[in-house]
This record gives sequence, structure tokens and C-alpha cells, in this order.
Amino acid sequence: MSFRRNQRLPGHRLGFGVACLIVLFAPAELRAQDGPGQGQPEGAPPAPLEGLAVRTGQPPVIDGVLDDAAWSGAPVMTDFIQREPFDGQPASERTEVRMVFDDEAIYVGIWALDEDPAAIIPGDRIRDAEVSEADHVLLAFDTYHDFQNAFVFGTTPAGIEYDGQVANEGRGGGFFLGGGFNTQRRMQSGAGGGFNKNWDGSWNVATSRDGEGWYAEFRIPFNTLRYGTDPTWGFNVSRQIRRRNEESFWSAVPREFNLYRLNYAGHLTGLEAPFRRLGSFTPYMLGSTARDYAGGQTAFDEDYEFGGEAKLQLTRGVTLDATYNTDFAQVEVDDQQVNLTRFSLLFPEKRPFFLENAGFFAVGGGGADLFFSRRIGIANGRQVPITGGARVSGRAAGFNVGMLHIGTDGVDGVQGANAYSVARVARELPNRSRIGGAFINRDGSATGDYNRTYAVDGQLGLGEAWTLTAWGARTTTPGLTTADQAFDATFGLTTRKWRGNVQYQHFGENFNPEVGFLRRTGHQYYQLFLMYNIHPAETFREIRPHASYYTFRSDKTGVTPGFEESARLHIDTHWEFNDGMEAHTGMNWVREGLYEPFRFPGSDLTVPTGTYDGWETQLRFWTNESAKVSFRSGANIGSFLSGSRRSLNGTLTLRPGSSFSTSIRLDYNNLTLKEGNYVATLAGVNFGYFFTPRIYLQSLVQYSTQLDTFSANVRFGWLNTAGTGLFIVYNDIQGIQDLHGPQGRSLIIKFSRQFNVLGG
Repeated sequence: MSFRRNQRLPGHRLGFGVACLIVLFAPAELRAQDGPGQGQPEGAPPAPLEGLAVRTGQPPVIDGVLDDAAWSGAPVMTDFIQREPFDGQPASERTEVRMVFDDEAIYVGIWALDEDPAAIIPGDRIRDAEVSEADHVLLAFDTYHDFQNAFVFGTTPAGIEYDGQVANEGRGGGFFLGGGFNTQRRMQSGAGGGFNKNWDGSWNVATSRDGEGWYAEFRIPFNTLRYGTDPTWGFNVSRQIRRRNEESFWSAVPREFNLYRLNYAGHLTGLEAPFRRLGSFTPYMLGSTARDYAGGQTAFDEDYEFGGEAKLQLTRGVTLDATYNTDFAQVEVDDQQVNLTRFSLLFPEKRPFFLENAGFFAVGGGGADLFFSRRIGIANGRQVPITGGARVSGRAAGFNVGMLHIGTDGVDGVQGANAYSVARVARELPNRSRIGGAFINRDGSATGDYNRTYAVDGQLGLGEAWTLTAWGARTTTPGLTTADQAFDATFGLTTRKWRGNVQYQHFGENFNPEVGFLRRTGHQYYQLFLMYNIHPAETFREIRPHASYYTFRSDKTGVTPGFEESARLHIDTHWEFNDGMEAHTGMNWVREGLYEPFRFPGSDLTVPTGTYDGWETQLRFWTNESAKVSFRSGANIGSFLSGSRRSLNGTLTLRPGSSFSTSIRLDYNNLTLKEGNYVATLAGVNFGYFFTPRIYLQSLVQYSTQLDTFSANVRFGWLNTAGTGLFIVYNDIQGIQDLHGPQGRSLIIKFSRQFNVLGG
């Protein structure tokens, strides 16, 4: 089959777009201004600050009250420097950091002084709450001192535990704009590299407040960290004063970067990190009663499960993890999404076993994750039992290493039994550079049922501003012998004033990473992006006019070479106010080329083959999200396929204090096409009551016309360390129209606990 190649923008529309671009990029009176602290020259990081940790014979009591004798003998790290709003200027409030240690743990004390303690914003009182919406402090430990990987621990005045792992300077594997019809890319906030917030370590923190500010005490056991033999670690601390939207650092970081840019961290000395062969065991017990009405069950089935994970530290930096009857994180549900595209949606990994050192296994980028752990044990939305497996990960001989082997049972009509193996190695090089390779394998129980992926990747840092990243891969699948390769290269720029990149990628139509995530194959992709940052002296914190363009050109058998499958010209300006309120005012020229008919999910509406293009308006707006009442909204209105669409979404959040929050969200999509009309509505209500930072009651109610379901999830959690604890969960799914009546109900009770069995 072949289709026309219509690659020209209509003349009057192109002229209109260029005019808009000129207007957006030429606010001369604004560009002439530059807020205080914004004019420092760009260059290499200054000489690093030196921080000293001292040994204590009597560790402090972790109660948030910093009156222990251990703190009086510790040197003070202070004189924080702003990153926002006045880059390079002293912080508006004094922050003091002290660190001591013993044979078991590192202890960090934070004095966050504040001239107006009544105005401190504590945020939600639950583990891993979004700290950007509250006052907070974050600690980054670059334990290998490689300037690219780190452990992050943080808290808010509410005393929550917030943690994660940084990999590759927090870069998520490429700056990718293209995503089919959906112009708002959904980023994976889990195991896909960059910053893995879903990782939960074993540590504790306590906070207090008085008339002079707020205070925090951290206890971070050495057995929670992984480290090498270098006695010097990279270390940094950031503090946010939310009412001023101010972020400051102990070791200054330029405005264009963040805490994860580890070559700006200071040097931490004095630690005597021990090595003992530490071991822990985390079993879980689960009991459930459930009925699958949609599957024809006539009664509730009762199920009891037992499983767990074991951890053994082989060397200072390498850990062996084993799993039996792997925990599937049944206590969490995914937020539903509306899909108006031909492509799969991405949901984050939440299962504990796959989260630690997930960045060590990440390979790919540019819209492709070559290893995506949710492919293991989940098929067609159904759970496939994981019988067991093991993982070795960490740092050895200067290399990041990761090896994984997992076995799954078969489920009739869903998936056969499989064995999955992953081997990953990478070497960090000077100046933010690295090189690595990966092998990913799936072996089925049937003869000739396998899939393999071979990949190499690298990053080259050119000074502080320029970064070149690239990867190449090939897959081997029985029956697919040609066009099974892929390549991606991105050249990126980041300075105080400019951000941009140029990207090229090619995916053969038989490139088939079955244990990865890939939206589409058989194409070449080109991308250009450029943003200019304006820092006015008043009213606005930052104004960011920018433009981007991407195009997917087909390289599929039976389709005219170069046929344009998708393209978008995006012209926009972001207006950021001083309190965090933000507005995005943009427009898009979009094109979709269908080389085969497209049927909308959950409907009989089918759009025929052809090329469809036109303009749309894209607007985004949100208020100060730390306020007691906040609002977030977005709209895409204009041309869509053979007709037009109105896509509107909004979320209203109420947060009267740290113990309670609730939000209501609505996503409404109304398509008017030549082939017919299509309406997809998604509504949801979130509720949370937080008795303490570790005891909570939450609910999520979702209504989706696309899925034709109304669902409710209610869960009670009593957390222990590292995300373990007691969970009681109730789920109910009801049909709306074609799916009539109950579709499924379940009650789950789960308990997990971490035990140290070696080394304390």
C-alpha cells in the first residue's frame, strides 16, 4: 500500500506560525531586564566546598529536638546560596547542617531557621509526598563520588520520609517530544532511570518546630547505602522556603541545573564507612477474597500468599537480592488515563523488588525503554505469577553492574511460562560521560520461543552546557530477520539562558524489544527544540518562549518511504509567577498520517487512511500548588484528524493542613470527526487522611467512559521501615453502560516486615 506524501505546511498557516514565533521570541522590554543575581558568567563549577562528618560515641536520639550533646561537637555547614529566585545570592534564611556518625549510621541535623515560623508550609503528612509543594530539605549523597549517581533523603516540617535514587545526573534517557496524538508526554516516575522516587530505603527522620523555625534529625544506616572505597563522598543539601518559592543550596548549583547535577556537590570527608556482610529478609503475607464478575465467577475466591525478598551485601558496593513469589504491590492502583492515540500508555513500576538500583538497568531513551520491568509478570493487564529470581547490582571495579534473572509461571490464555535475564554494565567517565552495554533475554517454555536485545549506549559531556547521548540496539526474534535495529542520538544544550536539543532516531520495523517499552517501530524521527529563559526584575519569576518541531517518517514495508506518520510544530511561552503560579500559552500545527484505519479504543468509530493536519490552541494553567486551595487545568482545542476536538482537563485540590487533602479531577474529550462524534470522559476523586507520617487512610474513585467502568479503591496503611507494614485494601469495579453491573470486587489484607539477619 502507498499514500501521498504531503509534507508542506500550507503557506498562509506557515506564515501565521512564523509571525507567532516572532511575537513570542521578541518581548524586547522584558529581554532587556535581568533580575538580581541572574547575570553571573557561566563556566565550570567552582572549587567544591568541604564538609566534615565526625565520629560520635553517643548518637543523638531521633526526636527532632536538636539538644543532643553529639551535635555540639560537629562542624557547621551553612551559608546557603540561592538557586531561585536570585541565583548566586545568599539565602533569605539561615540554614545549619551538622553530621555525625557511628559504626551503624550517619546522623544529620538540620536547623531551618525562619523569621516567620507561622508561615511555614508543612505539606501532606505521608511518605514520599510531593515535597515541591511544601517547605523541605533534601540531602544528596554521591557515595561513589562519580558525579552521576546518588541517594536522596528528604523531609518536610510534617516529618515525612522522602527518598529516591539518582542515576545519570537525573537524566531520564533523552528529551523526547513525540508521542502520537498526545502532545503531553506522560513521564514514568519509577524505574526508568533519572530519579527513581519509588525506591524506599530503610531510615528514619523526626522534625519539630518552635518560634525560631523548624528542625530535622535524620538517621541513615550504612546498610541502606551502597558505596565504594573512596573515603570522600559527594554531598549537597537543598532547602525550599515555599511561601517565597525560594530554593537554596549548601554547595551552590546554577539556576539551569538542580540537586541531581552532582558535579556541583561539595566534598564530604571524615566518614569511616564500615564493611560488614549485611543481610536482611523482608517476608510478606497476603490474604484476599475476590470475585471476578466479568470473568463469570459465581462466588468469592479466597487466596493466601506468602513470599518475600532477601538481601545480602556481597561487597561495599554490590548487593545480591533474591525474591520468591514476588510481591506485586497489590495495595496500589494506577491512575487511569484517556488514550486518544494508536499507541500504548506508560505506567510506572511499583513492585519493591524491581525498584532498588533500577537506574543501573535503565538503557534506551527517546521514547524507548529497552528494559521495562513491568513486562515481567504482567501480560495484557493480567498478573502472571513470578516464581522467583535474583539480582546482583551495584558498583564493582569502577563499573556499574546489574544482573537479573526471573522466572514466571504460565497462565492459560494469557501467557506461557518464561525466564527473563538481564545483564547491564556501564562505566562512568570524567566530565559527565559514560559508556555501557546491555543484554536482555526472554526464553519461553516452547521451543523457538525467545526474544533478545543487545544494546550499547553512551554519554559525552562537552563542558557544562553541551551533552551528547546516543544508543544503538538490535533484537533477535524468531521469524524476524531484517530491519531489527534501532539507533538514537541527541545533542543537548543547557545554559542559564538557553535550552535546546537536536535529536535523530531510527527504528527498524522488526525491532522488537519484548521486555521493553516502545510506542512504535519502523520509522525515522527528527526533532528540534529551542527555549530562551527571560528573568524579569518583577511580576514574573521567569518567562520561557520556545519552539519545537518533530516528525516521524515511515520506514515500513508497504508504506511509501518517508510517509509522515506524525508531526508537530509547537510554539509556546511559559509565564511563571513568583508564587509558583504558571500559565502556558501556545499553539500547535499537528499532522497524523494513517497508513491503516484507526479505531478509537472502546468504540466503533474508525478513521480511514489518509493524512490529516491543522492548527490547535494549547493552554495550561495552574495556581500556587502549596496553597490551601489550588487549581490545575489544561486545554487543547482545534484540528484533530478529520475534524476537531475539545480536550479540557482540570484538578481542584483542597489541603487545609498536613493531615488532610482531597482533589477532584476531570478530563473531558469531545471529538467531532467526519466519521462521527466521540466523547471520552475521565473523572476522579482522591481523598487522604494522614494520622501520622506512617499511618494513613486513602481512597481513589475513578469514572471512565472509555473503559466503561466506575471503580473505587480504599486503602489503610500502617507503615514500618522501607515502605513495609500493614495494608488493608478494598477494590470495587462497576460497569456503566455496555458493561452493566459489578465487574469485580476484592478485599486484601497484607503485612510485610524487614528483618536484619546479618550485621545488625
